[in-house]
Amino acid sequence: MGAKTGHPAEVQLPVPVSRPGKRLLLIDGHSLAFRAFFALSRAAEYGNGPGFVTSEGVHTEAVYGFVNTMVKLVREEKPTHLVVSFDLEGPTLRSQEYGEYKSGRDETPEEFHGQIPAIQRVLEALGVPIVTMQGHEADDVLATLASVAAAEDFEVLVFSGDRDAFQMITDHVTVVYPGRTPSDLRRMDAAAVYEKYKVAPPNYPDLAALTGETADNLPGVPGVGPGFAAKWIAAYGPVESLLEHAEEITGKKGEALRENADLVRRNRKLNRLLTDLPLDLDLADAALPEADPERVGEVFDELEFGSQLRSRLLDAFGARTAADAAATAPEVTDVTRVRAAQQFTDWLGAQEAGAPVVVRRLSPDPKAPSGREVTTLVLTGRTGAALDLVAADQPLTRAVEDWLGDAAAPKIVDGLKDLHRGLGQRGIALEGVRDDVQLSGYLVRPALRSYELESQLAQHLEVEVPAAEAAAAGSDAHGQTELALGEADELSGVGDAVLVREATLGRACRELSEHLRGLLEADGQLGLLTDLELPLAVILARMEATGIAMDRPGIDRLFEDLQQPIDRAFEQAQAQLDHEVNLGSTKQLQAVMFDELGLPKTKKTKTGYTTDAAAVADLIGKVSPETPGSRFLVALMNWREYSKLKQIVAGLRDAIADDGRIHTTYQQTVAATGRLSSTGPNLQNIPVRTEQGQRIRDVFVVGQDGGPYECLMTADYSQIEMRIMAHLSGDEGLIEAFRGGEDLHRFVGSRVFDVSPQEVTPQMRSKVKAMSYGLVYGLSSYGLSQQLGIGVDEARTMMSGYFERFGGVRDFLRGVVEDARSKGYTETIDGRRRYLPDLTSENRQARQAAERMALNAPIQGSAADIIKKAMIGVDRALRDGQLRSRVLLQVHDELIVEVAPGEGEAVERILRTEMAGAADLTVPLDVNVGTGRTWHQAAH
Repeated sequence: MGAKTGHPAEVQLPVPVSRPGKRLLLIDGHSLAFRAFFALSRAAEYGNGPGFVTSEGVHTEAVYGFVNTMVKLVREEKPTHLVVSFDLEGPTLRSQEYGEYKSGRDETPEEFHGQIPAIQRVLEALGVPIVTMQGHEADDVLATLASVAAAEDFEVLVFSGDRDAFQMITDHVTVVYPGRTPSDLRRMDAAAVYEKYKVAPPNYPDLAALTGETADNLPGVPGVGPGFAAKWIAAYGPVESLLEHAEEITGKKGEALRENADLVRRNRKLNRLLTDLPLDLDLADAALPEADPERVGEVFDELEFGSQLRSRLLDAFGARTAADAAATAPEVTDVTRVRAAQQFTDWLGAQEAGAPVVVRRLSPDPKAPSGREVTTLVLTGRTGAALDLVAADQPLTRAVEDWLGDAAAPKIVDGLKDLHRGLGQRGIALEGVRDDVQLSGYLVRPALRSYELESQLAQHLEVEVPAAEAAAAGSDAHGQTELALGEADELSGVGDAVLVREATLGRACRELSEHLRGLLEADGQLGLLTDLELPLAVILARMEATGIAMDRPGIDRLFEDLQQPIDRAFEQAQAQLDHEVNLGSTKQLQAVMFDELGLPKTKKTKTGYTTDAAAVADLIGKVSPETPGSRFLVALMNWREYSKLKQIVAGLRDAIADDGRIHTTYQQTVAATGRLSSTGPNLQNIPVRTEQGQRIRDVFVVGQDGGPYECLMTADYSQIEMRIMAHLSGDEGLIEAFRGGEDLHRFVGSRVFDVSPQEVTPQMRSKVKAMSYGLVYGLSSYGLSQQLGIGVDEARTMMSGYFERFGGVRDFLRGVVEDARSKGYTETIDGRRRYLPDLTSENRQARQAAERMALNAPIQGSAADIIKKAMIGVDRALRDGQLRSRVLLQVHDELIVEVAPGEGEAVERILRTEMAGAADLTVPLDVNVGTGRTWHQAAH
């Protein structure tokens, strides 16, 4: 190195030592916590893992992932000593030196707040030292500890996701660097750093000083990447030596280096880690502790972590006890392979009289499509039974169908909607279901992202059911046996070990049901399960199976028609530039909008200035019309809007089944407020009021199957949130408006603007409408000003005028937040709870977000309960009246019914009666009804 400086020197790479008897593991706490949080959050979001939220709504992704990775490190690296360091709040030496240091980072998600203290409680329970120093980052603490430990002949492993840590690497120090997930770990010694970056570890900060570091908001020398930087360092040495010879470097890159010399020096000063902090720690006190199971158990109980992680943690820290084995559920080893009616009758007779039997699919696949036909069942009572519904002879089929359809035979299930629909595919009715542990779990903890059985067993009962092992020769690792010739029975291909495990899960499911029902009873929510969610699941199963007819030629035309405005918007955008740009590329948009067109800068993010929809809409209001920048933004907005619509239409077209109908899947356990959502396709995201949204609704048509049917009928509530607001607040003004049948927003506008109702202009009404609904969702005066495009002062004056004249609303909104803060949760009219622990958070942003949820949850949750009760009432009335008409869809607060010939008047009467009577409010529930051949034509 340094050949051109006159001081040639060959790069000597240190070889790592191995000190099994003196091995120190240093962990950058924030680095590991953040990576764990984002990895588990993404996994839960995309359905590849469970959600980590306690029964009180506290997020624990970072805690779980941190502990999981720490256990992996301890078990695999076998350290003798362990220290963890965290960044502290407040300014650091680097931020004081450079005010923009790390300022480009995204705002910390509100769900992350509070998880670092929880991690620290776990470490304290374990007895792991936490070392920090005010004004200094964790990297400096770790660098100092690494230096001290190396001097004492320790082998040091540093876990850090910050590449600045590479400068710590010596023969005694190795960095453990995470990949895409916290558990994807790679040892980075000197050779690994040199192989990847072509510089030795002490020179990595020089490389970073030249190329910049986005995460720290440190810009580099323009046009200089890692390859060039490494060549310069190899030729001229570290930054100071390189800058002394900067005049020798020719070309544009040399010119850029000279122009940015001060920037490079600043970067190098900021990324240099300190190794001499006065830390109050004797390494002897960092010896790996032996965990105290009781102390760890207390923290894990609070975090509601299951037995698997607890066992691995105690094992890694040398504290696994025999008592931990009790976390494994007792096996159900007696499982009957039922192949005859008498066998089934005998099995039922041997079960405990009156006790519910757990009914589950055999080895359910959580990723299988909703409503997949049920072919095999596992039943669990005192013992287990396995049934092949396909291979069953007629007597057995009749016996099983009679029992499944017997409302007096109590049953527990795990996913009622899917099981009901899957049995329905075989023409089998399912009655007598007393509990669905997914729905019970949802009511107990409405903010989780997964209610899979094994996840709930771990979280609630701290019970695990080990995977099935091969039971005999001829079985594979999953307990599957090879089918003998002539065996058509699906159960013949399932090993005993699998059946034992499934029956064991069934027994654990029954214990879980008892536990959850006890919690619901204590909270006064059991009625929501028995009277609302369970009956609704059956109705949703039938709706999914029925689906809604689609106009296939119409949707094809709509798909093609949407390409024209997309192409036109694309051409209009390109016309403002002298080159083509990919409108879907954030990076290219940033270059065009802020560099080429010189548009005002938007909010800074980790990857540059934001180009999202809100930012584009805001810029359009700031930029002069008829300028290239304005025309580009309008074209971009139109391109995005029509592209999104085309994606919606494509999704609908792809979802049309062989019967010409769309069978959406309703999700009953997703929204914490209690609202339903749908997937495959999502019918909630079809625009309501736009012309294109109406065109999309026009391809949903009345069906001709088994009928034909006469028309579609839609019914929805008018201003249901505001009616619930009037009821909950008891505000006399709002109640008066609704009881008098007045135009609510005109009535409110006359009060707020102090004019007669006739003098309320459309603009006034629009403002008042936005404000009224905004209050339901916790909208601030600033948010209202942004939404309406008015000044904050004007928005504040409007809100003050509103509260002055509608004092009941003001008092209610204040009271609901304070009540939730004291209890820790909100409640709907029917007692549905939503837990909001962040209401007492010291973090202002987290607290304000929780306050907005507290304002919204009782109103939106009550609206969700009301439409669910209406669906149950409508379905019951249609069936009691023996009508052929059927409910097809529920979208927001709207029901769509397919009406059989001659039943229109009866169906409308049922809709109006059942929907209006779904809740007893102080103001009437107003129901709008319309009919037509298509969903759009039936709008009202």
